Amino acid sequence: MQTSADNSKPLVGALWMLATGFCFVGVTATVKVVGDSLPAAQAAFLRYVLGLVFLIPMIGPMRATRWTREILLLGGARGVVHTLGVAMWFFAMARIPMAEVTAMGYLTPVYVTIGAAIFLGERLAARRIAAVVAALVGAAIILRPGLREIGPGHTGMLFTAVMFAASYLLTGKLSGKIGATAIVGMLSVTVTIGLAPLAFAVWIPPTLEQLVWLFIVAALATAGHYTMTRAFAVAPLSVTQPVTFLQLVWSVLLGWALFAEAVDVWVIVGGVVIMAAASFIALREAQLRREGRV
Repeated sequence: MQTSADNSKPLVGALWMLATGFCFVGVTATVKVVGDSLPAAQAAFLRYVLGLVFLIPMIGPMRATRWTREILLLGGARGVVHTLGVAMWFFAMARIPMAEVTAMGYLTPVYVTIGAAIFLGERLAARRIAAVVAALVGAAIILRPGLREIGPGHTGMLFTAVMFAASYLLTGKLSGKIGATAIVGMLSVTVTIGLAPLAFAVWIPPTLEQLVWLFIVAALATAGHYTMTRAFAVAPLSVTQPVTFLQLVWSVLLGWALFAEAVDVWVIVGGVVIMAAASFIALREAQLRREGRV
């Protein structure tokens, strides 16, 4: 979403994006509280089931949408890849520090750029290629293969970033065909359905406390998407994108304060490198759109 210069409110947009960061880091911290007390697929499923209450305002726009075969296929494909990404994110979150989850999550827009070039035929200029390479270097700094153990959680986050990138690419295909509310609603329904068999295969009876925490996850995630939408509506990416880096700061601080996670300087350095590359790609994309070249 682009914001005209006349309607731009940089400070308001930055504050909305700051609130977004608090919400999403809150999601990460709350999932960390649940930890591996529930299987990852079941925790993810319960988060989406409990979050269905937030779909009530979306029922009208969804009923008014003309659901063609193409839209259903695209939405179904997005539901599949997002389901896999969500399940693996919950798996990774219970196994690696919050800061590493956040830093490696910044790889998603980089994978979107790669996927757009491979599958959508978008041209990658030299500067964007350099940004992609820089982001991959940042990931290597975080993982440090050969110098530290790369566990299942790290592999899970790499897989998560790829799946979420595929989801965003499919969202781009859908965005010109149906409204944003219908897209969000369809994702919630398809992911809930997709997670159901994975959850029931490993089901254990959840406690009331676990259900409360997962409802908080759903509420924070919904609030985060709302505040992010508001931020994009009133300020350009040049304002909102740098603020997202603060999520890494909050993750480091919360991980240290609440879960006694050590502050790893290499994770911070790698996260900064990835975030800088992702910011460049986002800003370059915005510039090209203003020039009418994409």
